[in-house]
Amino acid sequence: MKRILALGFAAIAAVVALDRGLDAPWWAQTAPLPATSSDLERRDQSVTAADVRILTRAAELLKDESAWSRADDRECADDEATGKRSLFCALQKACIEVLGKYDHRRVALQEVRFAVEDATRGRDFEHRLRDFNNLPTTRLADIQAVLKVALDRVRARLKTK
Repeated sequence: MKRILALGFAAIAAVVALDRGLDAPWWAQTAPLPATSSDLERRDQSVTAADVRILTRAAELLKDESAWSRADDRECADDEATGKRSLFCALQKACIEVLGKYDHRRVALQEVRFAVEDATRGRDFEHRLRDFNNLPTTRLADIQAVLKVALDRVRARLKTK
């Protein structure tokens, strides 16, 4: 009888976990291992539909010149107050809207970083998103182009998943 109750509890916990979008109940989960910097810089990380939504939303937030801030300081509260966002702040806001929290190394954001690297031929930046946004030669069309490249790459990987 105790075994049946234990199995029943495990089944209920598994159903609740799945309902909450988890792979396993809380007692069966292990903490993820922290990613190394080389893991974060891999261009073949697993993508999800949330990455597509983040990139799509960021592009919507930067739809025209009136919405874009050329002066990124990586502090987004003032961007929110003015409604003019830098590339970094648009990605941060999109990430929060989609995930409910900001994930600095999310695949969607990493793909934008990679697109920036490709667009600038590997130019070394202290902060890729901020420094690309703030280059005097960067235009909104360039910002939109790196978002499109990142979105296309994520969609292509999601199709093969």
